[in-house]
Amino acid sequence: MSNPAKTIAFQGAPGAYSDMACRTAYPEMTTLPCRTFGDAFTAVHEAAAALAMIPIENSVAGRVADIHHLLPESDLHIVAEHFQRVKHHLLGVKGAKIQDLTHVHSHVHALPQCRKLIAELGLEPVVHADTAGAAADVAAMGNKTQAAIGSKLAAELDGLVSLREGIEDAEHNTTRFAVMARKAQVPTLSDGTVITSFVFRVRNVPAALFKALGGFATNGVNMTKLESYVRGDFVAAQFYADVEGHPEDMSLKRAFEELRFFTHEVKILGTYAAHPYRAEQSGNGVD
Repeated sequence: MSNPAKTIAFQGAPGAYSDMACRTAYPEMTTLPCRTFGDAFTAVHEAAAALAMIPIENSVAGRVADIHHLLPESDLHIVAEHFQRVKHHLLGVKGAKIQDLTHVHSHVHALPQCRKLIAELGLEPVVHADTAGAAADVAAMGNKTQAAIGSKLAAELDGLVSLREGIEDAEHNTTRFAVMARKAQVPTLSDGTVITSFVFRVRNVPAALFKALGGFATNGVNMTKLESYVRGDFVAAQFYADVEGHPEDMSLKRAFEELRFFTHEVKILGTYAAHPYRAEQSGNGVD
């Protein structure tokens, strides 16, 4: 039995990229695979795990479906972020040859990230729930015509071989994860650059979003992310946003005061240290 205080949950099978993210960011912790995001949240709520590693968005495929609905409803707090470079491998059973492949199995996001190779080899894509599950299924089939797109870790766990590595179309293929916990772990004002994530719903009046966001501009708060998604009533959109700053910073405090004036609700999901990846990308001239 693993120690729950030293356990981190993720959605997917062993060898999934979320599993890799857990092992990279928290090598001292035991990873706990969960069938759904909800199961990962439950593992934290029920103290089966201290943390949950949840993918937010990918630099190629965009945001993870439904995650912006799930995060606010999880009643957990974002306590950290992690950026994981995604390096896809074309995996096959031992003895398989690239020229004999007919089908490639993987997650719905991973397949379009490798369009060029799939087209080049004339493979028929087959969608699976996750990359690690696809690798496990290919291993179980033992068919040399079947391949999977997955991680090096999945190959090691399932006894597959990498027929080609780095097969993703974009070299910058990176997934951003949110690390969730039962209690907030807010950094102090002196802890360097921090990110505050929150959701809000604007009032259903003309220019409501423009007015709601005006406070961030006038107070010099840098908003690094803003995405909308529709709730069930289709009347007013819900928004997810990330800003640089601490809620106790006077500039961000004033921006939130103005935001609340034009919104129905504002819910802070977490305030946490900015991952070093942000500074690295900024230094490379990447917005």
